[in-house]
Amino acid sequence: MNSGHAAYNAIRVIDSHTAGEPTRVILSGGPQLKGKTLQESLHYLRTESDCFRLSVIGEPRGSEVIVGALLCDAVDQTAATGVIFFNDVGYLGMCGHGSIGVVTTLAHLGRIGPGTHHIETPVGTVQTTLHDDGRVSISNVPSYRYRAHVPVDVPGYGTCHGDIAWGGNWFFLIADHGLPLVIDHRAELIAYTTAVRKALSAACITGANNALIDHIELEAPPVSSENSARNFMLCPGASFDRSPCGTGTSARLACLYAEGRLKPGDTWYQEGILGTVFQGTIALHGDCILPTITGRAWITGEATLLYDPDDPFRSGIKF
Repeated sequence: MNSGHAAYNAIRVIDSHTAGEPTRVILSGGPQLKGKTLQESLHYLRTESDCFRLSVIGEPRGSEVIVGALLCDAVDQTAATGVIFFNDVGYLGMCGHGSIGVVTTLAHLGRIGPGTHHIETPVGTVQTTLHDDGRVSISNVPSYRYRAHVPVDVPGYGTCHGDIAWGGNWFFLIADHGLPLVIDHRAELIAYTTAVRKALSAACITGANNALIDHIELEAPPVSSENSARNFMLCPGASFDRSPCGTGTSARLACLYAEGRLKPGDTWYQEGILGTVFQGTIALHGDCILPTITGRAWITGEATLLYDPDDPFRSGIKF
């Protein structure tokens, strides 16, 4: 059980999934955040009210695959909302599928209509477009390849090579893995990517400024000839992304651009482990790219999470 204690009685949430990956948007009942910026609010949440995170998305009210999206006041006056993303092990600077879920949720609530809307995240303000057909486009933060073809020795598997890239989170992208990217092999895929992540940490291989690489992305040819590639994504913790991953697709686009395989005006169709697809395009931003990711989310439920003071797992279950 979490060592913290949830001081909440009722939290209102709306659940959705984006291309198969769930998002839980917290509308009300959460902690009173402190800080003049969203980064300061995130720091307060992490250091003073972290038990809230696990109580909302962890068992018994949720599961390790759910990404939480706490709506909060935006500092950026152009933004429709601020949002802090988190999962079962920590906090995410940005979440592509989660942003699509947030926009879809705001539309479901009648707070926004089709058009352009800004969403403020701890790593920057993201421009989004809600299309008439319900699809959502996310103009992500500047993304780039940091290092190419980096070798890492993975105990039990041998040496693999991958690119290190930023797409709102840090990714290690591997093409020479030799594994089938199909859902029936998910246990094998999780075991391998977890071993890679541990090997990166042991070898002190990081992103810029010694940042932890907590997402491992495997690449392969697509199953459908209509798409460009397929991926498997290990998220922080032990869960894998059911969608093609918005920030992971952004990192992939950055690598493709660095290799000269993608240019502005091209469309990349990224296929996830379930066969669902995100569309990606790029614009140039100095030495970086500005990726735009388009996908669709569906509302799956509305609920009020309740916290009985006698519940031994009031604050969630920590494994």
